[in-house]
Amino acid sequence: MELIDGKELAKKIRQDLKIRCDELRESGKIPKLAVIMVGNDSASKVYVRNKSRACEEIGIEYEEHLLDENIKQEELIQLIEKLNKDKTVSGILLQSPIPKHLDINEAFRTIASEKDVDGFNPVNVGKLCLNQDTFVSCTPYGIMRMFEEYNINLEGKKVVIIGRSNIVGKPLIQCCLNKNATVIACHSKTENISKYTEDADVVIVAIGKSKFLTEDMVKDGTVIIDVGINRDSDGKLTGDVDFEKVSQKASYITPVPGGVGPMTIAMLMNNVIKACSY
Repeated sequence: MELIDGKELAKKIRQDLKIRCDELRESGKIPKLAVIMVGNDSASKVYVRNKSRACEEIGIEYEEHLLDENIKQEELIQLIEKLNKDKTVSGILLQSPIPKHLDINEAFRTIASEKDVDGFNPVNVGKLCLNQDTFVSCTPYGIMRMFEEYNINLEGKKVVIIGRSNIVGKPLIQCCLNKNATVIACHSKTENISKYTEDADVVIVAIGKSKFLTEDMVKDGTVIIDVGINRDSDGKLTGDVDFEKVSQKASYITPVPGGVGPMTIAMLMNNVIKACSY
């Protein structure tokens, strides 16, 4: 079993991005990320802080727009439109979740596709489906980068993805299809999920249920990617995979923490540098 070290790979990527950032600055282009956060979600605060630190490390300028949780949709849209027009801003990120009274889909549609570093604008989603160059959602992009780094070839392989969110599951399905994998998508309405995972070559779990994937659900030599971040009854961080037991059967596996999480932020930084390079 080989551990896929997302923390180490993310560090390497950030070092490369710092060099690219310095080159852009020398040519007169300054990468800048604008983050919009609505309300006081505690998990979002942590994510935003981590993004701010990563920007600082690489040399990306960073600005934060903290909006009251009771703001109206029009105010959110106006801010996005203002940032679209701001030529100093390379990338715009709307931190989710946002309060329920706001329409997040309209907000994503409003972010200019060339500044959509999270890959949620329908134009970029469509480009991904057509296998065209685009901004890919950061978590799926990070996972694909892991496959690349560890020479895990998906062509012809059976990939089972558990979870169909717009942020992870759906873009991942397309990313794997673009690599010529045979993709099976499982979700909350799928009956007997183990029927699909038992002969999968790769299993990616992104459903937010602690230790959902157990060793009896996978065959020997499976590649396991754990996107889950949960806390158990002792407050300890766990993934969607029963790591201790599943790792004994896996050929490759990501840990939690230190697996997919650091890669998500690294690929966001990559997308900001890419946006600035246009």
